[in-house]
Amino acid sequence: MASLFAMLDRRTLLAGLGAAALEVGLPSVSPAHGRRSLAISVKPDSLALRPDGAGTPIWSVGSDDIRTSRGEMLDVTLSSDLPAPLALHCRGIDGAAAAEPLLARAPLAAGAKESFQLPLRHAGTFLFDPGLLNDSQARPLRAKPLVILESERVAVDRDEVLLIEEWRLRPDGTAAAPGADAKDTTPVYTLNGRTSFELSARANERLRLRFINASQRTVLAVKLESHEVRVMAIDGQPAEPFPARNGALVLPPGGRADAFVDAASTASILLHDGKEARPIGRLMLSSGPPLRPTPLSPEPPLLSNGLPAQLDLKNAQRFELVLGTPAGWTSPASFTSSTPPAFRAKTRRAVVLALTNRAPIATVFHLHGHHFRLLDRLDDGWKPFWLDTLAIEPGQTQRIAFLAEHAGRFLVEQVATDWAAPRLIRWYSVE
Repeated sequence: MASLFAMLDRRTLLAGLGAAALEVGLPSVSPAHGRRSLAISVKPDSLALRPDGAGTPIWSVGSDDIRTSRGEMLDVTLSSDLPAPLALHCRGIDGAAAAEPLLARAPLAAGAKESFQLPLRHAGTFLFDPGLLNDSQARPLRAKPLVILESERVAVDRDEVLLIEEWRLRPDGTAAAPGADAKDTTPVYTLNGRTSFELSARANERLRLRFINASQRTVLAVKLESHEVRVMAIDGQPAEPFPARNGALVLPPGGRADAFVDAASTASILLHDGKEARPIGRLMLSSGPPLRPTPLSPEPPLLSNGLPAQLDLKNAQRFELVLGTPAGWTSPASFTSSTPPAFRAKTRRAVVLALTNRAPIATVFHLHGHHFRLLDRLDDGWKPFWLDTLAIEPGQTQRIAFLAEHAGRFLVEQVATDWAAPRLIRWYSVE
């Protein structure tokens, strides 16, 4: 992957491994403070992953993205028709302690139903992630995007989710779940559920592309050829806009990046998984006239979701977490909240975590409940974006900081970037 990584803007790499209103056909969104109901049914499904087009049995949360508005309360009813326990996590939703899987919500049994609420404080790109208990189960599970729209109009013509998923196919055509032995399997990648995806656009049409890496184990680089890809948000939070070098982004498992692209030509969408690059889709320029004579002017940053502009690192609580080892960690299937927490934070205090990876390969860290800043090496500043997921190279220590804004108990996760690696978890409290 070195050749592709070499092309990436430094901030983009760290994030992975870390105008006037337009009349565009998107809904006009005003500040919302109501309630919305959402029913999610998890059930057996199939997906065409083989060259002959035959369906591969999987489990699915559903492929269509859900769109709602910032400020709403989402009343979720979750039902399961799976023969295995289920724990659904909404990746990137901060402060939802009452909906935290395995802490506030026990695993959902086969044929059961549960309800919980998600406060939608922030606009952005999020993900209903069913991977917590999916290790080594009979089938892999699909994820489901959640889009929370801003309260103000955003100057784009179209808003598209690009959900990237990774599958490991056995010779008999079945798919191995993450955490299972990947010997003799072939990696297959889909974009929005298809092995060959096309997105049509008119010349000079501005697209908001919400890239999501729904792989459970692999850091992926995705590149749109011959276009400037301007990163506007990472992991659901607005960022200082910057161009992805050569149109390429690096996303850890579960990572999301919102980018603005002005369609200029037909172009391939390439994916690199660390071993090889492969086309997974195309941006097709339509034969009709351009949408406008010239591209739009550069856009201002997306409005902040209200995360703090400054963090008091001088008076921060400081903790260390060792990754790449099972010591002190447990599998989600064996987890009990009676185990001691990884750390206890005080409400409204800044927290600095030193994350050291002792594994021989990159390890991915995911923080539930809060977004964090990636600190500079001397803890004298931070990168100009927020994250909830970070991939850490072997032998490295990275320091992150967040404001312990939301009281409650939340999980932290780690998993090595190997298909058969076990997912491990701990928990922390904000009191």
